[in-house]
Amino acid sequence: MSTTYEQTLADLGITLPDAPAPAANYVPYVRTGNLVYISGQISMGPDGMIKGKLGEDMSVEEGQKAARQCAINLITQLHSACGGDLNKLNRVVKLNGFVNSTLDFTDHPKVVNGASDLMVAVFGDKGKHARAAVGCSSLPLGVAVEVEGIFEIA
Repeated sequence: MSTTYEQTLADLGITLPDAPAPAANYVPYVRTGNLVYISGQISMGPDGMIKGKLGEDMSVEEGQKAARQCAINLITQLHSACGGDLNKLNRVVKLNGFVNSTLDFTDHPKVVNGASDLMVAVFGDKGKHARAAVGCSSLPLGVAVEVEGIFEIA
């Protein structure tokens, strides 16, 4: 891992976990050319799954923390896809964020900012990306947030 990104992660109090195995019949990421497509990473942290429904039993701030955890899991998969060297990152291209929410909840972008903000905090200008933030009536295993990403690497 790049010393710069490793130090940035450490400064943020982040230790990358082992890359989780897929929960169904898919692969964690696909590399084609210089692009890496990372499968949706759910809001699972060191203390287990972060479950809940925004607009019902979770605040926007709690949702942002769940989205941030998704971003940590994306970086973990990216680390694996880059052979352990995050310095190969050229750009975070796009994030798609899915928020488990009630029908009347409208702050999806604020929730997914938890993931976007972390990408910029870790990767600087290379972390700025295109994005979608959408609401869902449910997500796998009852998690609050799922985020997938597209990354360009060397």
